[in-house]
Amino acid sequence: MPGNLTLDALRTLTETGEIDTVLVCAIDMQGRLMGKRFHAAHFCESAWKETHCCNYLLATDLEMWTVDGYESTSWERGYGDYTLRPDLDTLRRAAWLEGTALVLSDILDHHGHAPVEHSPRALLKAQIARLAEMGYTATTATELEFFLFEQSFDALRKDGYRTLEPISGYNEDYAIFQTTKEEKIMRTLRNGLYKSGIPVESSKGEAEAGQEEFNIRYAEAMDTADHHTISKHAAKEVGWQQGHAVSFLPKWAPDRVGSAAHIHVSLRNKDGDPVFHDPKAELGMSELARHFLGGLLTYADDITYFFAPYVNSYKRFQKGSFAPTRKVWSVDNRTAAFRLCGDSSPAVRVECRVPGADMNPYLAMAALFAAGIKGIEEKLDPGKPSDGDAYEGTKKEIPTTLMSATLAMAQSEMLKAAFGEAVVRHYTRAAEWEQEAFNAAVTDWEIKRGFERA
Repeated sequence: MPGNLTLDALRTLTETGEIDTVLVCAIDMQGRLMGKRFHAAHFCESAWKETHCCNYLLATDLEMWTVDGYESTSWERGYGDYTLRPDLDTLRRAAWLEGTALVLSDILDHHGHAPVEHSPRALLKAQIARLAEMGYTATTATELEFFLFEQSFDALRKDGYRTLEPISGYNEDYAIFQTTKEEKIMRTLRNGLYKSGIPVESSKGEAEAGQEEFNIRYAEAMDTADHHTISKHAAKEVGWQQGHAVSFLPKWAPDRVGSAAHIHVSLRNKDGDPVFHDPKAELGMSELARHFLGGLLTYADDITYFFAPYVNSYKRFQKGSFAPTRKVWSVDNRTAAFRLCGDSSPAVRVECRVPGADMNPYLAMAALFAAGIKGIEEKLDPGKPSDGDAYEGTKKEIPTTLMSATLAMAQSEMLKAAFGEAVVRHYTRAAEWEQEAFNAAVTDWEIKRGFERA
């Protein structure tokens, strides 16, 4: 892709003055870019090998609060360092920023330089390696849904987020005229990312006022996670540059559609052939694909936290909202948690519709693969596809609260075997803290409901 850089190419662009800044970024638990801005000359001289960061970056919440109860780091242990090792395969322009390049880093132990197992990239790499041992690679794609608002982040924050108004006035799903009004942001974003080596396909209006969807070409899983994360970051920066807030909060108003981040997945063999496809099988769906899907359904509760990591995430799961509520699969049916797409063709794949726009793609895909691998190992069968409206019927619901998803994750023997018990304890603590923080809050709803009447 144009925009991808080698270290030698970066050195040349640095010498000519075309690039003067390099963002060296790690991925935190929330899926955000954290790191440092290097002068490009210093990066080219030595920082391309490694730099360092405080190890609290994998033990904080959305507010960057230093949460207690983690085994990996704490006040008692002094909050030491991690090593950041730039992955030069991810070195690229950040074309939406002047004179800037960007590189993603792996997070390593400061002393032995072993990967930090609970870091998002390491977790996904471990599951990719498990698939490789079985002879498979995962091809994935994600969808990014988000809202554009009239005002800026700063203006809304100072107002206490009480005057949230989308940038447009009515549902713009596929609407060309409506999205034309948003092109000053979306065109800048599409072109900036394409020039930065992100294989952008398209953007479109989504099913609400001011809501956009961004689509990037499918790729191998790690590339998909990297593209998703960089694109999400860039969307916020491009919106900020033009005075508009861009939010990936799954449910910002009770009467508005939520924002999702669906994951599409299929597997290929060592020759690059799609192994989810069997032209002789019903729906063109191979036995391997059925077992993979069986794993997703069987262990849906175990992995829901990684699709929905916050209290707000669960507000999105509502009947008739295009967000799933029940653990069913169906053929080209957007009411199901798992949708079979491209049936009877080599492009047959599974779409997981559970994740919200707040997901961390590395963690979500790692959990998805762990469940799918277990399904293959145990030869689990997904049963018959659901017909009609999946919101109706007696099928069991996916976890409806953060508390229930946390309990399922904490007790999951599948995840403990796939991730390691220490990793499961780490993310269990993250989930517990999110619930504790919410429980301590006093919401506007409580005040309005009970201030006078209680």
